Amino acid sequence: IITAIANSGGEEVRLLVLDETMRNRVCEMLADAGADLTKVSFRIRRYADVWFRDYGPIFVVKRDAENAGENDAVALTDWVFNAWGGKYDELRPDNNIPAWIAATDNIPKFSAEIVLEGGSIDVNGRGLLLTTKQCLLNENRNPRLNQSEIEEYLSEYLGAEKVIWLNRGLEGDDTDGHIDDIARFVSEDTVICAVEDEANSGSENYAVLKENLEILKAATDAYGNPLKIVTVPMPDKIDDEYPLPASYTNFYIANTAVLVPTFGCENDRIALEIIQDVFKDRKVIGINCREMVYGLGTIHCVSQQQPKAP
Repeated sequence: IITAIANSGGEEVRLLVLDETMRNRVCEMLADAGADLTKVSFRIRRYADVWFRDYGPIFVVKRDAENAGENDAVALTDWVFNAWGGKYDELRPDNNIPAWIAATDNIPKFSAEIVLEGGSIDVNGRGLLLTTKQCLLNENRNPRLNQSEIEEYLSEYLGAEKVIWLNRGLEGDDTDGHIDDIARFVSEDTVICAVEDEANSGSENYAVLKENLEILKAATDAYGNPLKIVTVPMPDKIDDEYPLPASYTNFYIANTAVLVPTFGCENDRIALEIIQDVFKDRKVIGINCREMVYGLGTIHCVSQQQPKAP
């Protein structure tokens, strides 16, 4: 993942590592993999787990349209991380990471005092936000807030003018239905949506994903325009005994590339072709995540884009 972003993504990569020993070991591994180490830097700090998308900051930008972005301002939003509804108390200390990044990198910080993980939302950059009721309206997140009150927070801190609520996420997703495993924006007006093939109508995810597709087909953007919907198949079941949240929508969009999780199955090729078709200006790179998904996440879950400050 790191090598692909550094060499093909058109971005600098900042890695969070535990200590100097880990830093040196990672440098050796990246060098062996042929990574462009001039594009990689490190931040050393103790952390509990790798799912940075969920506990890390969500960055926001104030655009300077009059001067072609010369005076764009970057800040971060800091939400409460309660380890996915209190499932893993030992991971709660990662809630402090956004404040540390703000202080270390001198980035303005806006603290939203409600529970929210980065993987639970996706935005189109023009006021439209995607999420699920299973996660954001879950009693284990913000039991004192109703749907409209949560939407007010999403509007105030992320500029969401409209929220599209899907109902549920994948079976086996311990995050309670994160959006990044089922539907993602690929442009301001286009959403890619995971679906199960009709041949897999007995799958535990078939009905849920079909319902999501119908909701998206009926939805409009913040200005009343219909959305374009692209469907992508689900991978084969990874483990017959244990449901895993394997999905091709857990991709990371870099400046010049898109990193897509693959799982060593027939639909890998089909998914890569579909995603390449919607990202014509970026190189689509498949990353084998068959082992990684046993940790219940893949590429999008361990990453977080940071806009370049002027």
